[in-house]
Amino acid sequence: MKVRIISAICLTLLLAPTVVIGGTLFDIAVYIISLFGLNEFFTMKENKKELPFFVKIVGYLIYTFIIFGLNSVSDNIFTIDFRILSALFLTMLIPTILYHDKNVYSINDAFYLIGGILFLGLAFSAIIYIRSINVSSLIYIALIAMITDAYALFGGYFIGKHKLIPEISPKKTWEGSIVGTLFCVFVGSVFYIKFINSDVQIVNLILVTFLLSIVGQFGDLVFSAIKRYFGQKDFSNLIPGHGGILDRFDSIIFVALGFMFIITMI
Repeated sequence: MKVRIISAICLTLLLAPTVVIGGTLFDIAVYIISLFGLNEFFTMKENKKELPFFVKIVGYLIYTFIIFGLNSVSDNIFTIDFRILSALFLTMLIPTILYHDKNVYSINDAFYLIGGILFLGLAFSAIIYIRSINVSSLIYIALIAMITDAYALFGGYFIGKHKLIPEISPKKTWEGSIVGTLFCVFVGSVFYIKFINSDVQIVNLILVTFLLSIVGQFGDLVFSAIKRYFGQKDFSNLIPGHGGILDRFDSIIFVALGFMFIITMI
């Protein structure tokens, strides 16, 4: 626990200046972090079968275009160059024929990479966009992920008795989930009213914060399911006590995507 707390403090101190400054510095920082996440996603697959080097390099290149190729043309609406999507599908799918050996590179590998590249690219682009709205909105979604996670841990430790989905995450409990959600709704709603919009419809705000907390917990479970499928405890050991980038950012990735989906409600 001590290592986990120290790592969290160091990570916060490292990222805080970029969050406050925003702009290009923040965009680059998120891009670098997301590259580590994408590498973890690739490496998870390679625990079962090594991916062709060429395919991975092209994947990183297209991922870069996705991160920096999304454009906000109006409030909360993104456009992406169709050529980027075409390049992603073509360069990931055509090698399945060129290698013509499922033990080297199969159609399942191709769609795993397509899904991962597109999903992580959109998610981290959403984080960049949310920061461009204002720093308070980014802190709001970060609080949702962190408060839910922290109080779900405490709630599960002290009063947890009924397992949530033990096949995926043995330690998570219904009691912990409820405690995490309740504290998240309270803290997140108070923060939003205080620092973002004091005239917001309270019922809508509570509903949105509640839904985002639930979405964040689903994100945690989705990434846990991926690790469980590949028989791994963590995506990597990059962050002592926490695992990898995707272990630390699993909830906020889903919260960011959820925020983009239901932002108009508040």
